[in-house]
Amino acid sequence: MKNFEYYTPTKVVFGKDAEAQTGSLIQAQNCKKVLVNFGGSSAKQSGLLDKVFDSLTNAEIEYVTLGGVVPNPRLSKVYEGIDLCKKENVDFILAVGGGSVIDSAKAIGYGMVNDCDVWDLYEGKAKATGCLPVGVILTIAAAGSEMSSSSVITKEEGWLKRGCNTDYSRCKFAIMNPELTYTLPQYQTESGCTDILMHTMERYFTTERSMEVTDSISEGLMRTVIHNAKILMHKPQCYDARAEIMWAGSLSHNGLTGCGSVGDWSCHQLEHELGGMFDVAHGAGLSAVWGSWARYVYKTDVMRFVQFAVNVLGVSNDFKDPEKTALEGIKAMENFYRFIGMPTSIRELGVELTDEQIHELAYKCSFKKTRTIGNFQILNMEDIEKIYIMAR
Repeated sequence: MKNFEYYTPTKVVFGKDAEAQTGSLIQAQNCKKVLVNFGGSSAKQSGLLDKVFDSLTNAEIEYVTLGGVVPNPRLSKVYEGIDLCKKENVDFILAVGGGSVIDSAKAIGYGMVNDCDVWDLYEGKAKATGCLPVGVILTIAAAGSEMSSSSVITKEEGWLKRGCNTDYSRCKFAIMNPELTYTLPQYQTESGCTDILMHTMERYFTTERSMEVTDSISEGLMRTVIHNAKILMHKPQCYDARAEIMWAGSLSHNGLTGCGSVGDWSCHQLEHELGGMFDVAHGAGLSAVWGSWARYVYKTDVMRFVQFAVNVLGVSNDFKDPEKTALEGIKAMENFYRFIGMPTSIRELGVELTDEQIHELAYKCSFKKTRTIGNFQILNMEDIEKIYIMAR
């Protein structure tokens, strides 16, 4: 087990009607004016925003609003938010939504306190020195951004999707009421479940040894998500299943399942380019490339894939043929994705990739041939291109 630091400063308020505490939680931050950042019309139509506004008003906290955040959140909306916050002297940002809204709120927070173009932080041209405080009312269990240090933004010019990871942007609090996810479309719910699984799988596939505690946590979390994702296919308003998924989403991306290891993150990097170029749902993009990635790299450590197959997916261990067990595990994971309506190829995303587009995706993913991706197996631009070809 490698040396590690584990840092989770976010206060979690979990359960039914938790959103009623919004005003008091922001009061505790000694903030006076809030930007309420949200996505589309669902937060309005559900009545959630009205509840939030009432809670802020009762706490004598002023607020301004900015809606319109879309999946794969756009840099232009971030700039709009920064301008609004500066104009209104906002000192706290409240994200009401899922990962896209939270990531957008974090980016706005970065733009408020760093003396640079906020995109420079996402391209690695500058380092963050702070972030306006951010809180969240979670409405989608998926990204885990409510307890993570990460934020991912898409720049429309060139359709580049890039991330910025610092502890400055960790949310001050996360309000989690599983009931707020009841109205999500099934595809969005299951795409979120896939994202949660992948956040743990990206950390789980490591060549590090002696990780019994972390592995046990990871395997238990993955089994829980798989079990409850299946329940939500036919019982979408099952509170217990929604609650398990929501809490798993936070634990999968707050660093817990990566303690003592070095994560891989290849599939996320592969998906970021798909999401940037074709605006696909993040979880669906991950499931579309995972099987091809797994078949490309599994021989690096066959026994790690055997452990995943047996302990997570319940595959029988063929002790005489570990490679067969590993491949059965990959097949079982893809079968699960299909069961919950997730794609296992890029074509199933509705994208027919040309050879030229594959080359462009690999070129962008390798940052114009200046970096490799992955840690389980290091992948260069040629490897990346081959995986896209396998996945198409």
